[in-house]
Amino acid sequence: MTSFAQKFISDWLSGLGRFGLLVAESLASLFTFKVRGRDLVYQLYYIGVKSQTVVLVTGAFTGMVLAAQAYYQFHQVKMDTATLALVGVSMCSELGPVLTALMVAGRVGASIAAEIGTMRVTEQIDALRTLATHPVDYLVVPRLLAAIIVMPILTAEAITVGIAGGYTVAVHLLGVDPTYSWHNMLRYTTIPDFSIGQIKSIVFGAIIAVIGCYKGMTCRDGAEGVGHATTEAVVYSSITILICNFFLTLLLGRLFHII
Repeated sequence: MTSFAQKFISDWLSGLGRFGLLVAESLASLFTFKVRGRDLVYQLYYIGVKSQTVVLVTGAFTGMVLAAQAYYQFHQVKMDTATLALVGVSMCSELGPVLTALMVAGRVGASIAAEIGTMRVTEQIDALRTLATHPVDYLVVPRLLAAIIVMPILTAEAITVGIAGGYTVAVHLLGVDPTYSWHNMLRYTTIPDFSIGQIKSIVFGAIIAVIGCYKGMTCRDGAEGVGHATTEAVVYSSITILICNFFLTLLLGRLFHII
């Protein structure tokens, strides 16, 4: 094994260990509720309220284009009224939580990494320690808790506007019968589909917050280091979300199917 490979594996394992320690400290602080209400409310506003525009636009146009594509395929086999059912199932269990998480990762994950990275470069995190304030309690936990709380709400909004957009396209633009479309959507879009999407959104919210905080707290010195940390936070969060989505789909699908 070359020295380069050894260094790469060593750095990767060291980073994985630091990430694991951050997750463990965050969970310990989260369950003891060491977070100030003012910090939590601000993060709820910043992560949740200010992300609504991009989430609603993404959800609406995803539902609309999905309805159009589904109609073109179903029309060939005379199954036009199944269009909205496909939109409902897809938005609830897959596209709603995944696309919401990717949009929030691009907006919030980058912001978290840049903010905390700047604090690290300017030694503000060291100043917190001198004031007997644990950086995890002050910086990580409010963002983690806020992301876990708001992600299911944002996902539900994306699902709602996605189905509404799909209904508008299918019924008013493509001429699908509204009664049978709505009936089939309610028949085939079940509570487990929505529950799977909500569980995924909670996991995705935790991923976005923890990776963003980790990249910010471990970024290299200087403006270039902050830029790299911001980019890596978005990329790693997006990749982790897509990978976790596959395994969550298998696990939750089997679990809810058995139940």
